[in-house]
Order: sequence, then C-alpha cells, then structure tokens
Amino acid sequence: MKSYKIQSKSEKGNPWATFEINQLIGPQNEILYKNIDDAKGAPLIQQLFYLPFVKTVRLSEKKISVERFDILEWDEVIEEVQEQLQDYLNEGGIVIEATSNDKIPVSVYAESTPNPAVMKFVANKPLVTQSVEFKNIDEANVAPLAQKLFHFPFVKEVFIDANYVSITKYEIAEWDAVVMEVREFIRNYIEEGNLIIKEMPKKESNLEEGSQEKALSPIEAQIVSILDEYIKPAVASDGGNIQFDSYNADDKKVQVVLQGACSGCPSSTFTLKNGIENMLKEMMPGQVESVVALNG
Repeated sequence: MKSYKIQSKSEKGNPWATFEINQLIGPQNEILYKNIDDAKGAPLIQQLFYLPFVKTVRLSEKKISVERFDILEWDEVIEEVQEQLQDYLNEGGIVIEATSNDKIPVSVYAESTPNPAVMKFVANKPLVTQSVEFKNIDEANVAPLAQKLFHFPFVKEVFIDANYVSITKYEIAEWDAVVMEVREFIRNYIEEGNLIIKEMPKKESNLEEGSQEKALSPIEAQIVSILDEYIKPAVASDGGNIQFDSYNADDKKVQVVLQGACSGCPSSTFTLKNGIENMLKEMMPGQVESVVALNG
C-alpha cells in the first residue's frame, strides 16, 4: 500500500502555497481549477474548494499548488491543509476519477446569419436529434445548455438543432464584443461532456397539436416532404428552421412557424414569398396559393 508524505511551502505575502507529494497523483500536464465546478470529476480538488480561503488550485504529477484569498495568511492554515491532504490520500481518496480527463475534442465556430440579431455557433459533433427553441429561461428548464446561455444578459432566445446553436441577442450588445466569449463557453460546455438537453420540451401551444399529431392528408404530407427536402437544409445553413403548422384546403394557404435565425429576420418575408411560396406553387400547381408565417 502506498504511503503518501507531503511537504508544504509558502512565503509571507505570497497567495500561493505548494504541497509536494512523494508519489505520483496527477497528470503530466498541469491542470488549473478556478472553482468547484471546474473540479468536477476531481474529488480531492473539490475538497479543497470547500475551504473558504481557497481561490484556485493547480494539480500536476507530484504537486498541488493552492492560491488563497486575502482573508488570511498561509502560516495560519498550511499545516492543517497539509495534514488533511495527506490523510485523504493515505485513506485511499480519489484524486481524479477515471473519466474526468476523457474530454471530447470539440471545435466550435461562429457564423453570421441573414438576421443581424442572430449568430450561429456550429460544433463538430451532434448536439440534438431534433430542433428545440427556447424564448426564455423558464422554457429552458429541460435544457441545461440553453439555461446557462440565458445567464448572459444579452441572450434573448436560443435555438438548438443538429450540430449548432443559434442565439438571438438583445440590442444591448454587439456581436463583435461578445461572440468570442459565447463561442468559448459553448465549446467548453460541450467538451466537458455536459448535458445538452434532458428531454424534449412539451408543446404548450397548438402549433403542432392540430397538424402534426393527427394523420396528415396527402397534400399536407407532400408539403411537409417538400419543406424537409428542399427548404429546411437551406434555412438550417442560415441558423434557422421552418416548421409546418397547417394547410387550409379552402383558400389553399399553408401556415408555417419560423424558428432560430428565421424568426424576426428582416429577409424572412422575402424568403417566404419568393422562395418557399414559389417553390410550393411550382411543385404543387393549383394546390398552394400562399404561405404565411404565424410568427412572421
């Protein structure tokens, strides 16, 4: 059985103290932990953050470096911390859980959209199996990523689909000033293996209850098929989505719902009339006369 011995060192006025261990306990490359959430999967480091004076922690192969807040000097507590660390290790405490370093290599890039209020953040891995949209933080109670994004004061709406997140901002911020911060946040969130969505949100509106939940008529099924094959890939590339709502056989009107970058986009009316409407008229002559967005 390993016997751990620790030597501590600090200098008056220096916020850092080091704890040298006689056995390998950490990774070859130093890891910096800024808070207890950073230390997820590292029980020993989490124990240190329960101490009220601990600010940040660095872990390497045989050394733990701890930065303190200015509420005290190290000579008041360093021996106690040394003893606690030594006891923890000798009692078989886990330093880093086996899966904590298994980060998924993730890249995220930001892409502008035709809607100046919306930025699209594209990841190199799938995020969800079907699109979800959240207008506020309360709607996002089933989606941890969206909830955290709403903590940014400039985030107005969040739309997640396939491998990207489209964020609609308030006018209080310009994308140039915040895009890098949001991109890094999303990348780190995904890389750490955090949950994107717990479950698909329940539909509270009747947008789909009257159309998608019942069997579609042959005309409705053809409209949905055209939207899925020809329209959705194009609007998805712009960070948006279009969702079929209903078809009225009397006036031959198709109603759709715009999501993500398409919602509130200055060019959405043009897209509806000159793109979607014209395509449906050409592909379904005599059956479609107009396309209207319920939220356009």
